[in-house]
Amino acid sequence: MSGGVYVDQSSVSLRDIWKAKKRIAPYIQQSPLIYSERLSEIANCAIYLKLENLHASGSFKIRGATNKILLLTEEERKLGVTTFSTGNFGVSVAMIAKQLGIRATVCISERVPQTKVAALRRSGVQLEIYGQSQDDAAARCEQLQKSKGLTILHPFDDPEVIAGQGTIGLEIIEELPEVDTIFGGLSGGGLHSGIGVAMKTIDPSINIIGLSPTSSAAMYESIKAGKPLLVEEQDTYADSLLGGIGLNNKLTFPLVQKYVDDIILLEEEDITAGMHFMLIHHRMAIEGAAACGIGAIINKKVKLGTHNVIMITGNSVGSEVLFDIMQAHHSW
Repeated sequence: MSGGVYVDQSSVSLRDIWKAKKRIAPYIQQSPLIYSERLSEIANCAIYLKLENLHASGSFKIRGATNKILLLTEEERKLGVTTFSTGNFGVSVAMIAKQLGIRATVCISERVPQTKVAALRRSGVQLEIYGQSQDDAAARCEQLQKSKGLTILHPFDDPEVIAGQGTIGLEIIEELPEVDTIFGGLSGGGLHSGIGVAMKTIDPSINIIGLSPTSSAAMYESIKAGKPLLVEEQDTYADSLLGGIGLNNKLTFPLVQKYVDDIILLEEEDITAGMHFMLIHHRMAIEGAAACGIGAIINKKVKLGTHNVIMITGNSVGSEVLFDIMQAHHSW
């Protein structure tokens, strides 16, 4: 998958990511990178967890949202912003916009879980629920841009957002220079694009693996077809990975083509196995998208390196989902 596609490196560079790291530092704490003894025993190699679920916003997306918003002009700040989201980017935008005194409107589809809807309502953001897919929510954003002059903050296909997400890669290399393989849930590609530019510019031998649910694998299907495709959204425990990549995708599609070495499709039982593992062995409730790497390792779906890092990307999961998972795995 890596190679064969030319990407304009001026779109997102390693320098952009270093600048983003400095820019967002007053607002974002560095997330812990911990060694998972039990998972390492299972895999027979070193497994580390990058705990992005511990951000105040609950996910890694606060990085990209913060970097983007800090680069807005005074006029853009004055008029306000809007974004579309499966939940986590919306919460992140709401949090940093409130901190900076910027009005924000978040558009979501009716498929977004109530846990995330409740979090958005608590944030005080203007919330619009529209349509049955992320693409529908994106269309509503465009309407708001035209009618109110709001600036659209794209949740993944934006150079400043990608640079913000790429700061994760810099932190990992600083703490674990011997890292050779990275795993994480893949949807729109902002995370993998950012860490791809950051880590492979420093060391091209690092393997970057994307993990997607079979029920919603827009990037996987698009890469396979050689162009962005519309993929119907279906229910999945990894609901943060729902949504298309956009037929007019300019950045993350070619960046994923260039930097991601493989995309592995997972079944729902792989995802719930990862969520269950984190509850039992690390006492953390994480969302399905964040559990993909763990489930893939437990169920032997991926080829491992010597020093592996799993990106634990978010914690937005409802108690009813956790109850179902504990029942399914017969563990209390």
